[in-house]
Amino acid sequence: MSVTDEYRAARDRLLELRTDYATAKAEFVWPRFEHFNYALDWFDAVAAGPRADTEALIIVEEDGSRTARTWRELSEASNRVANWFRAEGIQRGDRVILMLTNQVELWEIMLAGMKYGLAMIPTTTQMGPADLQDRVERGGAAFAIARAEDLAKFAEVTAPCQLIDVDGATPTAWDYREAAAQPSAFTPDAPTRADEALLLYFTSGTTSKAKLVEHTHTSYPVGHLSTMFWIGLEPGDVHLNVASPGWGKHAWSNFFAPWIAEATVFIYNYSRFDAKALMHQMDAENVTSFCAPPTVWRMLIQADLSHLENPPAKLVSAGEPLNAEVIDRVAQAWGQAIRDGFGQTESTVQIANPPGLPIKIGAMGRPMPGYDVVLIDPSTGQEATEGEICLRLDPRPVGLMKGYLGDQAKTDEVLRGGYYHSGDMAEMDEQGVITYIGRGDDVFKSSDYKLSPFELESVIIEHPAVTEAAVVPSPDEIRLSVPKAFVVLAAGFEPDAATAESILKYCRKHLAPFKRIRRLEFAELPKTISGKIRRVELRAAEERRHGAGGSGDLPEGLGTEYRDTDFRGKKA
Repeated sequence: MSVTDEYRAARDRLLELRTDYATAKAEFVWPRFEHFNYALDWFDAVAAGPRADTEALIIVEEDGSRTARTWRELSEASNRVANWFRAEGIQRGDRVILMLTNQVELWEIMLAGMKYGLAMIPTTTQMGPADLQDRVERGGAAFAIARAEDLAKFAEVTAPCQLIDVDGATPTAWDYREAAAQPSAFTPDAPTRADEALLLYFTSGTTSKAKLVEHTHTSYPVGHLSTMFWIGLEPGDVHLNVASPGWGKHAWSNFFAPWIAEATVFIYNYSRFDAKALMHQMDAENVTSFCAPPTVWRMLIQADLSHLENPPAKLVSAGEPLNAEVIDRVAQAWGQAIRDGFGQTESTVQIANPPGLPIKIGAMGRPMPGYDVVLIDPSTGQEATEGEICLRLDPRPVGLMKGYLGDQAKTDEVLRGGYYHSGDMAEMDEQGVITYIGRGDDVFKSSDYKLSPFELESVIIEHPAVTEAAVVPSPDEIRLSVPKAFVVLAAGFEPDAATAESILKYCRKHLAPFKRIRRLEFAELPKTISGKIRRVELRAAEERRHGAGGSGDLPEGLGTEYRDTDFRGKKA
C-alpha cells in the first residue's frame, strides 16, 4: 500500500466514524511513515483526481472582489515555485521566514516549501524589526518572503537574510513573480523523511519568552487528522476559520484539516471586524463549517445573528476556553452548539467536543482519537481527576511536536516522566469529560482555596456591561491574595463606580463566597500579538501595587481600583 493509500484509509475511517466517538477513539491508530510529503503525497494526489477542478481556496476581500484557485491550479503553481527555489540556489533544509497576509502566494509557497524540503517559519505581519531580528537569529533563517511594505522592516535586521518580494518592488530582493515562468511539473531530489523539519513556530509567549516549536513532515500533516475529526469536516465542505497567518491555528484550519478532508478553504479579509458583512459573505459562499476564537464569537453575539440566513452545521472554537453565555446565544440563533477544542502550537487538537455527542457546557470535551490524555497532580506526580493536562508518550502521538528547537533542556522538561506536560490545568468528571481550569501559572490560591481565572471570568462576562475580563491574584495581607478582575466595558457603559458596583453585585450573587471578585478595575487588557491575554503582566502590576515592599502607588497604565467593601460597608 502506498503512503497516499495508507493516509487516505486512515482519513476515510475517521470520516466514517465522524459521529461515533467511542469507536473512533478505541480504534484509531496513527499512520506512521518513514517517508511522507503532504504536498506531494496528498495534495497533488487529490489534485490529480476527481476534485482537480473544484475550488480548494477562495479569498474574498472587503470590497467583494474574489480570488479562487482549484486543486490543480495550486498544485501546478506550487510546482513552479518549488522549481524556482531550486533555480535560485536555495538548498533543501534551508529555513525561510514566511511573512504574508491571507493571499494566494501564502498557500502556493507553503505547498512549494513542503515539496522542495524547506523549513518554514510562519510569521505575522505585525512583527517589528526587533522581533524579526530574534526570528532570523534563533530560527536560523537564511531567507524571508514578504510583501514590499513588510520587507522594509528588515532594514534594521543585522543578521544576514536574503529577502524575497512577492510584489517584485524591492530592488535588493529577489522577485517572486519570476517563479511563474518555471515548469508546472516538479520532481523532488529525494524522498522526504517523516522526521525532517517542516514548520518552526514561535509560540505566543503568554507567560514567558516565545519558544521555538519544531514540527515535522508528519506531526502537523498527519497529526491534523485529529483536528479534521473534531471539526467534523467532510469532502465538499466550505470551511471558514478566522485566524491570522503566522500562528499555528492558521495552519490547523486554513491549511491542513480542511484539505485533509478535501474541503474548500474560505478566507474573508477585512480591516475592521463587521459582523453583518462577515455573515453576508458566509451566506454568499455557502460556508458549512466555521471556526473562530472566543474574541470573535463574543463580538458576533453583539450583532443580530439572524442576518445569517444559512448558518453552518459545524461550529467550533479554539484558542482560549469559551464561556457558556456565548454558546447559548449562538445555539438559540443558529440552532447549533459551538464545540470547544483544546490544543497548542506544540500539537494538533488533543481534547475537544466531537460531533455526535452532547456538550457539557463549559467543558473542553474528551481526548481526541490518537491522544491518550491524563491529568497529573503536580504535587504527587500521580494521575488524578484534577491536575496538569498531559499526554502519554507510549506510544507517542504523531500530532506532537518534535521539540523546542535549540532548547534541549526545555524539551526534556516538557517530555519528562513518560508524558508530554502541557502546562494547562483541568479536571475530569466520571464520564471522562474534561473541563479547563487555567494555565498552571495562572491558577492561584485565595484563603487556601485554589481558584481558576477562567471560571471566574466566565461569570463576570455574563454581565451586560462586560465584553472581556481577566482575573488575577491581587496580594492581600489576610487571604494571601484575592481575585481581582480587569474589565473591558461594552459600548454604552461608563467606567465609573456605579458600573463597578453593578458588576461586583452580580459576582456576589453568582459566585460562592470564597470565589468572589474582591477588586475590580477598568482597563485595556495586555495581549500577545496573537490576541491571547498576558495575565502575567497584570499579576506583576498587582505585585507592584499591593505586594510585599510595594509602594501602593498606582503603576503606570492602571486606573481606579474598586473594592467589594466599597459598596457593602466594611464587611469583608
